[in-house]
Parts: sequence; C-alpha cells; structure tokens
Amino acid sequence: MKLAVFNDYRVGVVVGDEVVDVSAVLPELFERWPIQRINWLIEHWDELGPQVRAAAEDHAQAHRVADVTLRAASPAPRQLFALPANFHKHLTELGTRSVSKGRTAREQGFFLKSAGSVIGAGEEIVLPHGSARRFDHECELAVVIGKSGRDVPRADAMDLVFGFSTLIDLTMRIEPGEFEEERSMRKSFESFTPVGPYLVTAAEVGPLEGLVSRLSVNGELRQRAPLRDLIVDVPEAIELITSVVPVFPGDVIAMGTPQGVGPVGPGDSVTIGIDDVGQMTLPVRARAAASPRPY
Repeated sequence: MKLAVFNDYRVGVVVGDEVVDVSAVLPELFERWPIQRINWLIEHWDELGPQVRAAAEDHAQAHRVADVTLRAASPAPRQLFALPANFHKHLTELGTRSVSKGRTAREQGFFLKSAGSVIGAGEEIVLPHGSARRFDHECELAVVIGKSGRDVPRADAMDLVFGFSTLIDLTMRIEPGEFEEERSMRKSFESFTPVGPYLVTAAEVGPLEGLVSRLSVNGELRQRAPLRDLIVDVPEAIELITSVVPVFPGDVIAMGTPQGVGPVGPGDSVTIGIDDVGQMTLPVRARAAASPRPY
C-alpha cells in the first residue's frame, strides 16, 4: 500500500493517479494535531489497517494527486537518524577532508538530523539567503519505523519496519580544504530532508538488495547505485541504533548516499527515485529573507 500525507497533513491511500483521503478512520483530535496523524496510524496499524483498506476501496474522498500538496511521508518523526559513509565508493569520494577518514558507518555509528528539516515532494528545497557556500545532494533510502523497540537483534529488526520512502539529504559544505567534522547542523537547515513522495509499506517493496537508487539534477544523472552495495544494511542499522536508544513509530533512518554527490543551486530541479519505492522531483530556490546569522 502507498500512503500519502497531503495538504493539512491528511492521510490518504494512493490508487493510480488519485489519493483517497482516509483521515476519517483516525480520532477526531487529530483535526487539532494534524501533523501527528501518520504517526498514530503507523502505531495502530494492526487495528486500523483494515479500516484504511476499506476506506480506500470505498473511494468516497478521492483527489487527483496532481491537485494536492504532498507533505513528507513521515512529517514529524520523533527521531531522524542518518548513517555516514555507508557505500565504499562514496567513502573514497569523501577523501581526507571528512571525519570519516576511511571509517565506514559500521565504525562511526549514526548521527542525527533535525526533524525540522523534513519536507515533502510537494514542497521546495530552500537554500540559505545569499550564501556563497556549496550545497550538495545525497541520494538515500528512508526507512520508516513501525514499532517501538530497544536492543533489537538483527534477526528481528525487519519486524520493526513499517515502510520505505526516498530521501534527499542536503548538506552545506564548509570552506574548501577545511576539515568537515560536524555533520548534524550542516544537514539540518529547514527543507534539507525531503522524504517522499509516498510511504510504501514494507510488504509492497521487493528485496532491498535487488533495488537501485538514482538521482538527477536538471535531467543529468548524478547518482546511481544498487542497494546491495550498502555497507550497513537495514537490519544492522536497526540493531545498531536500538543498542543506543529506543526507536518509535514514525522515526526515520536515512541509510546513506552512494558516490556521485554533487552541488545544487537556486533554479535547479532535483529528481530522486528508488525501484518499488517511488520518485519525486523538487525545485531548489534561495530563501528570500536574510538570516541574522549568514551562512
């Protein structure tokens, strides 16, 4: 099943070129707290899943996908985890300027991005006003957690996965030649984590090792890699993360980028796609208002 979060964070099921609004199956309190609808639905999926399917089949509240604004597949994750240096060819690409220094995600562990950086396929990537810095795209698989867990062994890890989405990880680079030690803030500007276009339930996605991710800028293919090349795969990532903190429904794990990372700027159009998961295109623009602190 493909779930969409759209407009005022309503929840729908994607059927062809339409999205069927199924928000009515959720408690009325979410009319006042709409951004949490999808998290509630994920957490109570065993109970509400059949109602969602029935509402989708009824097709009473259908809209053309082209007529709605798609929000992030998981717009309010409690935690947004990210894995660094998780493809060997990208590790070579990083060279000596990165904190990685030849260490993979297995040695480095994870880092956190701000949940406030998350946007959807119907929104825009917005770069800081007047910045002379370089901003790079990264093409990633997003794993959306479906159940809470702590100290989850690899063998049981996939039981916690609700579904998948595509994720663009935007990164601000520091001055050329300087050592890039800090990751979190440089990747946490508002709009720097597009997640979408939909949340595809795990049952609808084929074996991850058989899927290919790709990203293009203005129609030029920049990144393409099979997910089998991940160093730390999804079960190992969940085992690693839950050995440190518990995870919760709606949490997102960005699985890391392959080689081909490159710059984007105002006026560009970025397209990401992953087999079975989906494809989305977002425009890039500069923020109109200057910040009190320039970047």
